[in-house]
Amino acid sequence: MKIGLISDTHGSAEAFLKAFDIIKDCDLIVHTGDVLYHGPRNPLPAGYDPQRLARLLNECKQPIVAACGNCDAAIDQMLLRFPIQNSYALIYTYAKKIVAIHGHDKPLEEWLNLCNDWGVDFLIAGHTHVKTIEKIGNVILINPGSPSLPKDGIPSCGIILEDVVKLYNIESKEVILEYKLV
Repeated sequence: MKIGLISDTHGSAEAFLKAFDIIKDCDLIVHTGDVLYHGPRNPLPAGYDPQRLARLLNECKQPIVAACGNCDAAIDQMLLRFPIQNSYALIYTYAKKIVAIHGHDKPLEEWLNLCNDWGVDFLIAGHTHVKTIEKIGNVILINPGSPSLPKDGIPSCGIILEDVVKLYNIESKEVILEYKLV
């Protein structure tokens, strides 16, 4: 199973399209929140068009699982055909257990402890706009960064494959972080 990872699009249809060009062949897309709204503390991202982004997301043929971010609101749900989950989503694939969170509502350490207790393979988080892949205990923590408002200036998204996790620069399509699973 090929799983696309995206977070913190903040209403940028332009950024989503670049990320989607990388994850379009995935079987499932996991969005870790802050889908349509940029939030009052963030600058307006390039390509900000939340209505267009909602249409693009609704046109996706693959299932989308989305965790609720701190900039997501009930009104956003009216535009999207897939549900934005509450603070987390638990996803079972053929061989892996995944928890998707935004990461704003409780300390990351608490989520990691819970995931270790539950036997979760991947904790996918957003919120910080900082990309990372690291193993903590028995859990692989992944933050795909942000395609629209990256803290390090490199817009990104990711993919989980059978044997590797890859994070991509959505501008150059180059792999910028990689973690081998076997």
